[in-house]
Amino acid sequence: MSISKFLSGKYEIIRLESSTLRVDVAPAVGGKIISIYSKTLSKEFLWTNDALELQSYPVGTSFDPFFFGGFDELLPCDLPEKIQGVDYPDHGELWTLDLNYDTNGNELRLFKKLPLSELYYEKIITIDESEPLIHTDYNIRNDAPSVRNFLWKLHAAVNIQEGDQLACFVGKGEVADTAYSRFNSLEPFTWPIIEGTDASIVPAKNGTMDFFYLYEIQKGEMSLISEKEDSKFTIIFDTEVFPYLWYFASYGGFLDHYSAVLEPATTMPISVNDAIDLKQCSVLLPGEMIKTRVSVYAGSLNKKS
Repeated sequence: MSISKFLSGKYEIIRLESSTLRVDVAPAVGGKIISIYSKTLSKEFLWTNDALELQSYPVGTSFDPFFFGGFDELLPCDLPEKIQGVDYPDHGELWTLDLNYDTNGNELRLFKKLPLSELYYEKIITIDESEPLIHTDYNIRNDAPSVRNFLWKLHAAVNIQEGDQLACFVGKGEVADTAYSRFNSLEPFTWPIIEGTDASIVPAKNGTMDFFYLYEIQKGEMSLISEKEDSKFTIIFDTEVFPYLWYFASYGGFLDHYSAVLEPATTMPISVNDAIDLKQCSVLLPGEMIKTRVSVYAGSLNKKS
């Protein structure tokens, strides 16, 4: 594996490369991964917004109009809300943060203390030498003098086409918000059949959207499978850390985008304050830390993940 650097506009990009994958990371925009490219399949897995250039934004910027795509994370919230007396911005602090980074051999480490939540965030990215696997080792520590309740959510926007399938090992689903859904019921259902439709199958670009919470997870994998391209994108995670899945997909209904976002999450529902009441969010006492590994498989459908 090798590590190199180049500029995209004024932003430094760190490239990690193996015999099977090429992965580009932008430290200045929250450590977002802007490309996961399979050399063996000649395929870009991540969706990015052609109408936008890579750019950093000030804290408090509204997220949706400037949704660039790629693989980023939300921390410590999704909605702009006051949590335990602290006012947090839309989609959290991390996505607008310029992260520190260093490299050590074949590792890329990105890190910084989030100024509002006082959560210390660190991730170390490596690529497997023999398989199309990306490994990310995370450390999230509460450096605040008081307890922190928060959402931490992975947020991978992937390219889709009609007939692709979301594959995950869950029992139940719920529509998160009917304003962002082609379905009208908020009642829990047995995944993936809702209103007579298999919601796991990607439809054509038809001007609709999906937004689901998925839970009762039996196995820590969330995949987007394309039989047409013999490809599979899988996020592999610890269900003790990420007990919920969110799935947001736009089939043209959200700003004309055609993409699916895979979102293993520590929290359900979208409001952290509501999740606190339900005891369904991350909680760290002062000095406590979450340590976990998340892996991404980006390769052939017929290879073992």
